[in-house]
Amino acid sequence: MNTTAGPALVDALAADVDRLRVAEPEVRQDLPDSVHQMRVATRRLRSLLRSYRPAFARRPVTELSDELRWLAGLLGVARDAEVRADQFEALLGENGALFDDGSAPTGKKSAPAAGRRKAASSNGSKKSAPAAEKPAAGSTFGAQLVAEQRDRYAEAHKAAVEAFDTPRYRTLLDNLSALLADPPLRGKANKPAADLFTDVLHHDFRKLRDLVRTEPEATGDEHIEHLHDIRKAAKRLRYAAEAATTVLGDPAADLGRKAKKLQTVLGDHRDAVEGLQTLHTHASASAEPGYQRLRAAEEAAAAKALEQYPATTEFLDHHAL
Repeated sequence: MNTTAGPALVDALAADVDRLRVAEPEVRQDLPDSVHQMRVATRRLRSLLRSYRPAFARRPVTELSDELRWLAGLLGVARDAEVRADQFEALLGENGALFDDGSAPTGKKSAPAAGRRKAASSNGSKKSAPAAEKPAAGSTFGAQLVAEQRDRYAEAHKAAVEAFDTPRYRTLLDNLSALLADPPLRGKANKPAADLFTDVLHHDFRKLRDLVRTEPEATGDEHIEHLHDIRKAAKRLRYAAEAATTVLGDPAADLGRKAKKLQTVLGDHRDAVEGLQTLHTHASASAEPGYQRLRAAEEAAAAKALEQYPATTEFLDHHAL
């Protein structure tokens, strides 16, 4: 494609600004997967502004990135609770009766998932219940835990929707419109698009490869956080590659798919780790069968992800494009 980098990059950003705007009314209505889609659009925008920062003036992009981080944080609280509720519900359904005393909360209950993350999938096939009524005193530990996460989702969703009506959010939308209408481009935006996009992908590829190569040196909690850093770097490479596909074609698309596989496997690992952390806050219930089933399932899921992890990094032994 014979074009300069600036217009091609603005086109890529425009697609995610559109996704964010489309998702907002869906989040207000609490439609299936809407929080997830709006959070992804927000994160993609931040990631692209970071990866392609050589093409932009620093100050306005930094300020915009900070506000996108604020919005992603609001949505993240709701999304994390949504994932956790669906995850616990599915895992208990697969590993033993979740509501073995008939005390299921009255909120909508997820179907058991065929795969770990499908319980909170992004295909819009279902959504978390807004809020579950409190289980009765005789409820199982599993029912109580799911209801707790549903309640957290409802509170966080309410906070996000309220934020949509604030001057801060409206200013963010105005600034995103200004980014597209009058982008704060600088020198490197005048390079051929193929050159800048290739440079960025090589840079993000090397950053990810370096993290993967140093991963065996980390131990304990440091190792868990190092894997999380690898996941974030893979996601950044994925988004940069997907944005470059219209310019670089199949090589960028293939790189994006490979980075996504790595991101997904380590996302499964992170889900399991955070599930175990949530369980740890309920250690007083450790004698409950539901607690024991969940702990065993989360530990197994973390181990499975680590087994899959090496194969997803093999593409880093070759050239980026």
